[in-house]
Amino acid sequence: MTTPDAARGWDEFLSESSERLYELLEHYRRLGKKLFLQSDLWDEFLRFCEHDGREGLSSSPLGRGVRVCVEAVLDDHWFYVAVRPSVARWRYLRFDMDRHRHEHIAGTDFLRCKERLVNGRAHDGAWLLEVDFGPFNREFPRMQEERSIGRGVEFLNRRLSSQLFQELGKGDRYLLDFLRIHQYRDLQLMLNERIATVEDLRSALRDAQEYLGDRKADETWDDVAAGMKRRGFEVGWGRDVARMRATLTQLSDILEAPEPATLERFLGRVPMIFSIVILSPHGYFGQANVLGLPDTGGQVVYILDQVRALEKEMRRRLSEQGLDIEPKILVVTRLIPDAGATTCAQRLESIDGTSSARILRVPFRDDAGAVVPHWISRFDVWPYLERFAADAEIEIKAELDARPDLIIGNYSDGNLVATLLAERLKVTQCNIAHALEKTKYLYSDLYWKNSDEQYHFACQFTADLIAMNAADFIIASTYQEIAGRRDTVGQYESYSAFTMPGLYRVAKGIDLFDPKFNIVSPGAEAETYFPYTDTARRLADRHEEIRRIVYSAEFPEARGQLKDTHKPLLFTMARLDRIKNIAGFVEWYANDSALRSVANVLVVAGHVDAAKSADAEERAEIEKMHALMDAHGLDGQVRWVGARLDKALAGELYRWIADRRGVFVQPAVFEAFGLTVVEAMICGLPTFATRYGGPLEIIEDGVSGFHIDPNHGAETAAKLGAFLQRCREEPGYWERLSAGAVERIRARYTWELYAERLMTLSRIYAFWKFTTNLERDETRRYLDLLYGLQFRPLARAARRA
Repeated sequence: MTTPDAARGWDEFLSESSERLYELLEHYRRLGKKLFLQSDLWDEFLRFCEHDGREGLSSSPLGRGVRVCVEAVLDDHWFYVAVRPSVARWRYLRFDMDRHRHEHIAGTDFLRCKERLVNGRAHDGAWLLEVDFGPFNREFPRMQEERSIGRGVEFLNRRLSSQLFQELGKGDRYLLDFLRIHQYRDLQLMLNERIATVEDLRSALRDAQEYLGDRKADETWDDVAAGMKRRGFEVGWGRDVARMRATLTQLSDILEAPEPATLERFLGRVPMIFSIVILSPHGYFGQANVLGLPDTGGQVVYILDQVRALEKEMRRRLSEQGLDIEPKILVVTRLIPDAGATTCAQRLESIDGTSSARILRVPFRDDAGAVVPHWISRFDVWPYLERFAADAEIEIKAELDARPDLIIGNYSDGNLVATLLAERLKVTQCNIAHALEKTKYLYSDLYWKNSDEQYHFACQFTADLIAMNAADFIIASTYQEIAGRRDTVGQYESYSAFTMPGLYRVAKGIDLFDPKFNIVSPGAEAETYFPYTDTARRLADRHEEIRRIVYSAEFPEARGQLKDTHKPLLFTMARLDRIKNIAGFVEWYANDSALRSVANVLVVAGHVDAAKSADAEERAEIEKMHALMDAHGLDGQVRWVGARLDKALAGELYRWIADRRGVFVQPAVFEAFGLTVVEAMICGLPTFATRYGGPLEIIEDGVSGFHIDPNHGAETAAKLGAFLQRCREEPGYWERLSAGAVERIRARYTWELYAERLMTLSRIYAFWKFTTNLERDETRRYLDLLYGLQFRPLARAARRA
C-alpha cells in the first residue's frame, strides 16, 4: 500500500478529497469523543464509508491518508492529527472544521493540545518543562533510511572510518593510541614503548611480518615472544604464528586503505573485554524455584543463557589471541533476605554451566540504611536504585579487583543502574530493554497521574529517557522493538515525543536514526532446546513425569482433567498476567465449538490457587481463568498447570507435545521478543504467535509458523482449527511446518550468533568512543540535570507513596 508523504502527499490528497474529508471530521465530532487512537479513526472511517455514495472510499487517497493517522484530538472546532507516513517519520496537522482549512504544526503543538485535553483550557498558558535532546545530536553522524535502523555499527564503521582516516593521518594516530592503552592487570598487551609514532608502527609491522614469515605456522607466542617484543609487539596478536600474521595483515591493510569490514574484523580480535557486569535488579534472580514468581520470567532465562554464551565467546577470543586469561562475568541483582525456597538470600552464587561467572546479590536499603528484607515490585524499586548502585560499585570492585570492561543493563531499572555505574567507572555501557512499559499500558504517559501511585510511570519513563540517551549502544531483539512497523509504533519510537501533563513534555526524547541502536537477537539454549527428531538426546526418563503433569488427577497444583487424551494439544506457557493474554486464549478456545471438538488445551502458567500469588495482576488473571473454566465447562478439555518447570523438563515437554502433533500458541497482546516462541520452534512445534512484537519477525507466516492477531480471537481459533484439519487431510503438512520452524531458528536465532555479535559491538563502540566524541559530554550534563532535578524528586515521592 502506498502511503502519502507527510507534507506534499497530504496536500495532494487534501485537495482531492477536501469535501469528503470534512464530512468525515464531522462524523468524528458527532461521536462525542475527544481522543482517538489509530483503530478508532480507521473503524469509524469504515462506518462512514458504509453510507450511500461512499463505496470505494476506503481505497481512495482519503482512505490512504486515514491509514497513516496514528492519533487525533478534538479541541473545540480544531481536529489535531499525528501522522506517521512511514516508519519513524512523523508529521502533525490540525484542521479547522468550521472554516474548512488546515495547517501543518510542530509536534510540540500537538502535545500541548493533548495537555489541554487533560488539564483543561485554563492551563493552556501554564509553563511546563520541555525536554529536547535534539540539539545535542546536530553534529553527530545520523542515518537517514528506515532500513538502516538497528544497524548502527555498520553505519558507524562506514561513516567514521572513511572520515577519520582521511584527516591527514588522524585516524592512524588514534588507532595507535588505542592499541597502546590495552592492559590486563600489570600485563601490557598489543604494543610496548618501542612504538611511539605511526611511522614506528608501520615500520614495525613490516619487520614483524617478515620475521614471522620465516617461522612455522603452528609456533606459539612463547616461541616468538622475544623477537616480537624487540620489534615493539606484546602478547595479544594471536595464539600461533598463523593467527599473528593474519592480525598484523589486517592492521597493515587498515593503515594502507581502511575498509569498514577489515576494521571490524581487526577490532574483534583486540583483547579488551576481560570482565563484564550485567545488571538485573528487579524480581527474583536465581537458577531454581524462581520462574513464575512476581516480576520473574523470561529475563532470568535470557540472562543466564546470555552469560553462558558470552563466557564461552570471551574465552574463545582470548585463547585465539594467545591469552590464558579466565574471563569474569558478574550478574548483579538484588539480595532478598525473605527469599523463600530460592537462593535469592545468598550473596554469591556460581552460575551452572560456566567456569567463573557468578550472581552477586546486593540488598536494597531504606533511608536509615537498613536492609529491606522483602520482595518489592518492579514498579516500586525506583527509590532504592541510587543507593543500590553505590553499594553495588563497592561489591563489584571487591569481586573483580578492578573495574569491569563492559556494563550491560537489563530492563528500565537495570539500565538506570548501569547508567550510574558506567558514568562513575568510565566504562562502555550497553542497554537491553527487553520490554518498555510505556507501550503496554494505554495512555500511560498522558494520564500518568491516574496510575502513578500504583505504577510510578513518572519515575520509569524518566529513567528510560536518561538511560537511553546515556548508553553507548543499545541492543534490541527485533527491528519492531525499535521502530515498529508501517502500522505499529515501536517501543523505543514511543519515546521520541510524548507528554506527561503537569510534569514535562518531551519534544525529542530519542532518535531512532542514532547509530547506537543494533539488532542482536537471542536464541534458545542448544543443550536444552533441540528438535524432537533428535531421539538420541531425548529425555525419555522424564516422560512419566510429563504424563503426570498433563494427565494425572493427583498432580498437586492443576485444574482440569483431559477426557480424550488422543486429541492434539494446543500448548501455551507464560507468566499469568494481562499482557501475556493466557486467559484470552482460553476464552477464544471456549467460544469455538469446532476447535474444542478436535483439540485439547494445555496451559502452564502462574498459580492455580490465587492465595499463593503475591501479585495483584496475577491474582486477577487466576480468578478470570477459573471463571472461564466454570462458565464454559472446560475441565474435560483444558488442563491448567501451576507448576514451575525446570528448563530440561520444559524442553522435553515441547518435544513430547510435538510427538503427538500438537502446536504451541503464544497469544500475547504484545511480546517484545518471544523466547518461548524460539524454544518451541527449535523443538519442532508448529507455532502460532502474536503479530504484535518480536514473533512477527521470528516467524515466516505459513512457512515456519503462523502470525495471529490477539485482538481477533475468533479468527485465531478458526485458524488453529483449519491448521489441524489440514494436518489430518494432507500427509506431511505438520512435518513441513515443523521442519520450517527448526530451520528458521538455526539460521537466525542462536546464542552463539548473539555472543559473537555482542562481543564485536562492544569492541567497536569502545574504539569509536575513544577516537570520537561518542561520550557526548554535553548530553551527559543535560542528563545529570534531568536526573537530579526530575528523577530524584520523583523517586523520593515514590518512596513516600
